Amino acid sequence: MARYGMLIALAFIFSYIEAMIPIPFPVPGIKLGLANLVTIVGIYTVGPVGAAAVGILRVVLAGFTFGNLFSMWYGLSGCILSLICMIGLKKTGKFGILGVSAAGGVAHNIGQLCMAAFVVENGAVFAYLPVLLAAGSVAGSLIGLLGGLVVERLSGAFSGKH
Repeated sequence: MARYGMLIALAFIFSYIEAMIPIPFPVPGIKLGLANLVTIVGIYTVGPVGAAAVGILRVVLAGFTFGNLFSMWYGLSGCILSLICMIGLKKTGKFGILGVSAAGGVAHNIGQLCMAAFVVENGAVFAYLPVLLAAGSVAGSLIGLLGGLVVERLSGAFSGKH
């Protein structure tokens, strides 16, 4: 329980920090994905079910605290698609943490665009797809690099050896 509490608190803090950082892009939805660092680390340390619980709880808590109902629905759609993608790719064993995280960043943006198309009842929002795919790839790769370092350092602590 303490591990999950720590991961949820850390993800929540990263969400808060990210909410304070202005991103100077005219395309909505571009973010650094700092809180996704906790999700990717969770997938590799506590497993898919625990990481999913942490990720979904983080989105709900951050949505109620820093956003609104719409931002929470957008966040949940991206989070859930990203989790499905990352957990599936990790299970194949064919992708490292960087590839899993990059794909998760892309999936997150696709999930949010799908929710936006549903909400506004217009597929024109997919005009943002190329920019969001590039941003998701870059941000996901950076989070994957950092996540790999964190997982390596935490491997002993989460394996029960310490």
